[in-house]
Amino acid sequence: MSRPALRQRGVSLVELAVGLLVLSLVIGGLLIPLATQVEQNRLNQAQRQLEEVRESLVGFALANGRLPCPASPASGGVESPPGGGVCTHPNTGFVPAVTLGLSTIDEQGYAIDPWGLAQNRIRYAVTASNGSAFTTGGAGSMRVVGLSALAPALRVCSTGAGATATDCASGTTLASNAVAVIWSLGPNAATGGTSVDEAQNPNPNSANADAVFVSRVRGSTAVAEFDDLVTWLSPNVLYARLVAAGQLP
Repeated sequence: MSRPALRQRGVSLVELAVGLLVLSLVIGGLLIPLATQVEQNRLNQAQRQLEEVRESLVGFALANGRLPCPASPASGGVESPPGGGVCTHPNTGFVPAVTLGLSTIDEQGYAIDPWGLAQNRIRYAVTASNGSAFTTGGAGSMRVVGLSALAPALRVCSTGAGATATDCASGTTLASNAVAVIWSLGPNAATGGTSVDEAQNPNPNSANADAVFVSRVRGSTAVAEFDDLVTWLSPNVLYARLVAAGQLP
C-alpha cells in the first residue's frame, strides 16, 4: 500500500495581513517606551549640563573676581567683549563655553544641549546691575562696589502672564535678585515656542531682551506650553564662595 499523500497548505493573504498587524502592534508598543526613555535621558543630561555651567560660572568668578559676559552670536563661544566689562548681550547671549573651558560644544565653540540643533545652544544672562560690576574686574568690580551695595536684579517668574519688562506679576516671583540665569530651549528650540511663558526667555521666536525670565514645570497648561529647562545663580551662593576665597571682604 502506498503512503497517503502529504497535504500541502500555503499561508493566505488574510493570515499574512493579520500577522503583520500583530507584529506592527508589538513593535509600536516597544518603540513608544523607548522614545520616552530617550527623551528622559536627554532631559536628565540637559539638566546636568545646566548645573555644570552654573558651577563653572562660580569657578570662573573665584579665579577672576567677576563673572564672564555671555557670548554673542558671532563671538565663537568667547565672552563678549573679551575680558568682560559692559556685556554686549547681557540678557540674550549664550554660555561662553570657550572662555569657561567646557567640553560639550558645537563646531562653533558654543555649549549645546542634547537635542543638538544649532538653536539648541545653551543660553546665559548675567545681571548688569551696579554699573556691570558683576562682570568687571579691577576698578568698578564687585570687590570695589562692596558686598552691602551689590544688587543683582535678574527676575525669574513662574509664568510670563502679567510680567512687565522689569518684574514678575504679583505672586509669581521665584527669584528677584538672581545674578545669572542659564537655560536650554529644549526639544522645540527650532522655533522656541510661541506661548507667553516661553516668549519670556529669549529664543529664535522671541527677541525679548529684558531681565525677566520664566521657569516652571515642563508641559502644557490651559494657557501655555513650556519645555525650557531653566536654572539660576543665587547671589548668596556666589557671595559665600567669593568670601571664602578672599575675593570679597
